[in-house]
Order: sequence, then C-alpha cells, then structure tokens
Amino acid sequence: MVDYKPTISEMETEEEMIAAAKQIVKALEMNKNLTDDAKKILANLGMQLCDITRENEHKDESVQGNEGLNEIERQLNLIQDKVLHWERDQSIIWACGQKETYEYLKAVDEARKLTKSLESLSLNNDSEDTTLLHRAHDVLQMAMARLEEEFRHLLVQNRLPFEPEHMSFRSSEDDIMEAGSVISSGDDSLEDVVQRDSMSRGSGEYIIELVHPDVIPDLKSIANLMFDSNYGRECSQAFISIQKEALDDCIYILEVEKLSIEDVLKMEWKTLNSKIRRWIGAMKIFVRVYLASEKLLSEKIFGDLESVSSVCFVESSKNAILQLLNFGEAIAIGPHKPEKLIRILDMYEVLAVLIPDIDTLYYDDTGSCVRIEYLDILRRLGDCAKATFLEFENAVASNVSTNPFPGGGVHHLTKYVMNYIKTLADYQETLDVILKDHEREDPFSVSLDMSPISDEENIEGSSLVSQMAQHFQSLTAILECNLEGKSKLYRDDSLQHVFLMNNIHYMAERVKGSKLRTLLGDGWIRKHNWKFQQHEMNYERATWSSKLSLLKDDGIQNPGSNSISRTILKERLQSFYLAFEEVYKNQTGWSIPDSQLRDDLHISTSLKVIQAYRTFVGRHINHISERHIKYTADDLEDHLLDLFEGSQKSLHGGHKK
Repeated sequence: MVDYKPTISEMETEEEMIAAAKQIVKALEMNKNLTDDAKKILANLGMQLCDITRENEHKDESVQGNEGLNEIERQLNLIQDKVLHWERDQSIIWACGQKETYEYLKAVDEARKLTKSLESLSLNNDSEDTTLLHRAHDVLQMAMARLEEEFRHLLVQNRLPFEPEHMSFRSSEDDIMEAGSVISSGDDSLEDVVQRDSMSRGSGEYIIELVHPDVIPDLKSIANLMFDSNYGRECSQAFISIQKEALDDCIYILEVEKLSIEDVLKMEWKTLNSKIRRWIGAMKIFVRVYLASEKLLSEKIFGDLESVSSVCFVESSKNAILQLLNFGEAIAIGPHKPEKLIRILDMYEVLAVLIPDIDTLYYDDTGSCVRIEYLDILRRLGDCAKATFLEFENAVASNVSTNPFPGGGVHHLTKYVMNYIKTLADYQETLDVILKDHEREDPFSVSLDMSPISDEENIEGSSLVSQMAQHFQSLTAILECNLEGKSKLYRDDSLQHVFLMNNIHYMAERVKGSKLRTLLGDGWIRKHNWKFQQHEMNYERATWSSKLSLLKDDGIQNPGSNSISRTILKERLQSFYLAFEEVYKNQTGWSIPDSQLRDDLHISTSLKVIQAYRTFVGRHINHISERHIKYTADDLEDHLLDLFEGSQKSLHGGHKK
C-alpha cells in the first residue's frame, strides 16, 4: 500500500499547503530520472508556491497596516478630545497650573508627531489614511491657534512696568537754561546762556526684565513647539506685534511725541528746545536700556531657533527706533538758527556715543537697514551743526546797531558770543570732526592789527591748532571787527575807547577763566590784554590831556614880564573846574561793569589828575585867592571815584572840604 498524502487542495491551511509543496519539490529535485513532463509539473508547482507566498505576505502587511492606522486614529481621537476640550473652555491654560499646561503641550507635540508620521506614508488620496492626515492637520492647526493665543496672553499679562525715572542718567530740565538769540537778545541773562545738559556725558548700561522671568520657560516651550510644527511664522508675528505695542508704550512713557517732520519744522523754538532735550534723554534710555533688554528677551525666547531671535527683535523694534530717528532728521533739515547749535551738537553726540550699542543690537544683515538709517541721520546732524556754526559766524559779522550802546558797557553781543563759545568748548572733539572738511580763507584776515604778534604767539595757521580753535579765533576776530564798527556810533572819542576797553577786557577774562584758554592760547590772552590797556591809555589821553594842559605854567606870565598873572591863573583854574565838571557830568553815566577794571582806571586817572592839580595849586598858592579855589585835591579825588558807575550826576557849585 502507498501511504496516503492529502492533495494541496485538501490542505486546511495555507501553511500546510506551502509546507507540503516544499516537500514535493525537494523530493522531485532529488530524482535524477525525471521525464520532461515531470519537470514541467515541477516548474508549475514552484510558480504556484511563489504566488501563494506573495499573497500571504501581502495579507500580513495589510493586517499590520490596518492595525497601525487604527492605533494612530485612536491616538488622534484622544488628542482631538484634549484640544477640543480647551476650545470649549475659554479659560487660560497657563492659568490652570503646571499639570494642565504640561499635558496640553504633550498632547500637541503628539499631534505634531502623528501628523509627521502620516505625511511620511505614501498613500493614495482617496484612502482612509488621507482622511486621517486631514484630521491631524485640522487638530494641529486648532492647537497652534490656541498656543498662539496663550503666547500672546503670557507676553501681555506678564509685562513688567517700565520706570525710567529710577535711572540715574535721565536728564533734568530744571538744570538747563534756555538759549537766546544772537540777533534779538539784549539782556544780561545771556551770561548763563545754553548750559550743557547734565546727562549728556557718560551713563551706565542697564538690563531690565521686560517680562516676568517665571514665564520665559513657558514662552520658549511654546515657541519651540510652534516652530517644530511649521507654525513659526505665526509665533514670531505674535511676538513682533505684542512687542511693537510695548515699544510704543515705552516711547510714550519717555514722553517723546510722535511728530511728523512738518510738525517739527513749524514748532516755535522754545517748544522745540524742550522736545530736543527730552529726545536726548530718551534716546540713551531707549537704546541702552529698553532695546538692550528687548533683544535679550527675544534671545531668551527664540535663542534655540538660529536667526529667528534677531529677526523678531529687528522687526519689533524697527518702527520705534526709526520714529526717534525721524525727529533727528526733522531737526537736521530745519533752518540753521544759531540758537539751535548747542542742541544739535547734543543730538549728534548722543547718536555718536550710541553707535557701538546700535552696531551690537543690529549686527547682522537683518538689522542693516537700521544701522544705515542711523548713520545717515548722524551725518545729517553733523552737516547741520557745521552749517549752523558758520551761520553763527555770519550772524555775528552782520549784527548791526543803529544806536550806540548805552554807557559804553559790555555789549550783549559780546556776552552772547563769548558765553556761546565758552559753552562750545565742551564740544571740542565733536566740533573738530564736524568742521574738519570745511575749507575757508585765512581766518584772521579780518583781525584788528592793533599790535604785532610774535611768531611764537601767532599760532593761527599752525597744523597743531584744532579746527575748532581756528574757528574760535576767527569768530573772536569777527566780533572785534563788529565792536569796532559799533564804537564809531559814539561821538565822544573817550567813550569809544571805554566801550572797546570794556568789551575786549570782557573777552580776555572769559577766555582766561575757562577751557577757552587751552583752545585760544596764552598768546591770544596777552594780545587782548595789551589791546584793552591801549584803549585805557587812549581814553585817558582823549579825556584828560586838554584838561591837564590848563594846569601847566606855559603862558601864565604877564605880557612883557616874567611875573605871574593872577588873572590868567584865575582863568586857568576856572576853565579846569568847568572841564572837570563836564567830565563828571558825562562820565558818571558811563559804565565799566568790571569792578577791578573800574578801580584800576580810577587809580590811574587820580594819579595823573590829582598830582597835576596839587602841583599847580601848590606852586601858585601865593598868587591865587582862596575864594577862587573851588575844589581841594581830596574833593577831586572823591569825585573821580563816582565816574563809570552808570548813573549820571552833576556837581553843583562845589564846596571846600
């Protein structure tokens, strides 16, 4: 009997059929005496075996795929429920505790991973998998919208107050004097013109917390998850829009108004001056404190995302910094009025000082637009300062008076110019840079050659002299020319010399006691000391030479003899007294404001006049009746002390003492 073996069709399972088929194939292959028909049967059987194997493998994959999709769908359902729960609940997730926020972030991250897994499968568009992918995208999009909302809420609700009044370098307007006008100002208050802002030299750098530090990790987690989920643009835009508002609030707190160029150009100087001072203080605080802190905040939140941090910072801060620079542009294109120069220099200096800060904040290509605009405004302010300084020189040269200055005192133009350049001395380095490229003629072609200057002292053309010093030397020469013209308005030669003496002495004293001494040099001071002393001597000559000639012995003899004529002596004394009284009447109304200069002139005049009077009267006392001596030497000396007090007086008759 032959053992029964079931046929392939009778096999109960595919595994049994495959195993039996393999045994038959193996047995037949071992038989070397197979006929051709047997070989064909063997080949067909092998082909059937391969087909069955492939079908089996396909069925296995199908089963496994269905099981995987079912698991993905199950997970997606759980995540969707979580997301929908918070969609229905309007409360803030981050206000519900760490557990809730952690679970939500975990669910959203799982949604991201599921979506990525579904996207990696190569599926037909009409398959069940595509439906799952659409669902996953919808769930992820819903979760991203919620995260963006939470992100915004955390930024806004945890913003910390900005309090610039606690920063040590904020400017104090109370310490600043108003600048006057070269053309219109004429009072003595110009002694204190345009004092320097106390804050414009040096400051500290401060980093402050703009957002409560406890929420930074949460903001960073949200940002990282949104960027990983390809929703980085939405996250960064949320940050940019929120921080733009915060920066606008900062400018408002710093009390810097948003003004158009037209608004600035139409503004009166007094108002504009105040706004410039506020802008100067605001720029330092805004750049060194607020922008530095803003950049640090963006780095803390987006620091793991390559260049995102820089882009977010630049985009959020660009409008605010350009708004501040727009004010600088408006000042730069405005009229070049001399009273604006100090403020323009302050603006220029604060921008120059902040260049390293701007370069650090906007260091890459993203921030290049800010750097370029910043440097352009700096250049424009420099050009404006140069033009304004030159306009100041022109204003001094063209300042015209139609009436003589009362009393021959120190003209308000002299006070203004000398106090102006005294203040400008604090800006030497800045002015040297700004004036460097200005071509001009010999700055001393208009100087008053009242005395020769030695080669040692004539340093005007020296390459060692700064640009600023050369311009200042030129400006003082222009002032002297102007004063020379103003002195011609006096009909009295003596008063002309008093006027020039007063003004040149004032110039020398202002230089001697300030930084101008270093700039203009001791040679300049010696020259001007010599000048005002010359005017002092010329005053004495013009006033007293003719009067003192009456006290000389020439011509007092009787005609035809050597005897003294009493009549002539009497006439000489009477003429001298009348001349003295006229001088007294006029010159008590003249003014020498500097007490030391006034005392020096009193002493010098007394030495000449009193000595000549004593000598004349003493020599001829025997020929002069006592009743003809109207004043004693002491009387005259006392009266001379009344000169130059600026209050006109008269001698009524005179009495012996």
